Amino acid sequence: MRIVHYINQFFGQIGGEEKAHIPPQIREGIVGPGMAFKQALRGEAEIVATIICGDSYFAENEAKAKAEILNMVKKYYPDIFIAGPAFNAGRYGIACGTIAKAVKDELGIPVVTGMYVENPGVEMFRRDIYIISTKNSAAGMRDAVLKMAAMALKLAKGERIGSPADEGYVERGIRVNYFAGERGSKRAVDMLIKKIKGEAFLTEFKMPEFDRVIPNPPVQDITKAKIALVTSGGIVPKGNPDRIEASSASKYGEYDIEGVFDLTGETFETAHGGYDPVYANMDADRVLPVDVLRDLEMEGRIGSLHRYYYATVGNGTSVANAKRFGAEIAKKLLLDGVNAVILTST
Repeated sequence: MRIVHYINQFFGQIGGEEKAHIPPQIREGIVGPGMAFKQALRGEAEIVATIICGDSYFAENEAKAKAEILNMVKKYYPDIFIAGPAFNAGRYGIACGTIAKAVKDELGIPVVTGMYVENPGVEMFRRDIYIISTKNSAAGMRDAVLKMAAMALKLAKGERIGSPADEGYVERGIRVNYFAGERGSKRAVDMLIKKIKGEAFLTEFKMPEFDRVIPNPPVQDITKAKIALVTSGGIVPKGNPDRIEASSASKYGEYDIEGVFDLTGETFETAHGGYDPVYANMDADRVLPVDVLRDLEMEGRIGSLHRYYYATVGNGTSVANAKRFGAEIAKKLLLDGVNAVILTST
């Protein structure tokens, strides 16, 4: 069986973020993680071509990139199309989901991809395609490839696909009828008894879990309040001294703006890789409104602007990291006597 494999510029061994603008290109045979797929497929299928496309190029030229890649795929008459795995890389995951869905819908070819459950591509495409659940980084490559290869072979052969728990794919929100060994009332009681005893049990209908945050009371006198700025828009001093990642951030920055009245293009920029940076780089106040808050401070409409602001990148950043950032930043703001925070994104 013939496979066409889609990967980004990093896994295509072309380069990192500096090469994210490259347009689609095709290479005969295996590139990068394709070697791991070759071993996992055990001779039942082969990767006949690998398509490589920069994450930024795809994000900024989606319609054009999709058309170019579909034309490349057609030339090889594949039995299966594999994209990724993308792990927790947001733009890469969205590209994998977009092109895999297009190959499935427009060419009628079975597709499979792989992503970390918090990748934005999962929520966008889980109902349309099979997405193997992976770890959040390439450290989980081996496990991801084994599961993706097994799923690819099943899809190509037209075999029955089992449950998400059996096959390792992300739940698609699609109900399937099946015959259970026992009636529902007994299964429910058995599950309840296990829960009461503190034993492990597996629910047949997982309910969503939502954070519940109690709003703080309003600031009583804003003219005496110390206000801080926090952003997920990636605004950093020129040169990005803390090397905050353009996507899937593992850190945040703390920056001193004492005496700063305007974020100019010569002194500040954005590290964010998920939106067009041109206008933010020209005037970072568009994302982090230091200039306006300085005006309010001088007019006496707020007490003061806190001397430090905190910045990270929301693009593809995991919920776990975001919660950790938030807890650490909040602790610092409380210690500094900050009364209120203005949160800005992009």
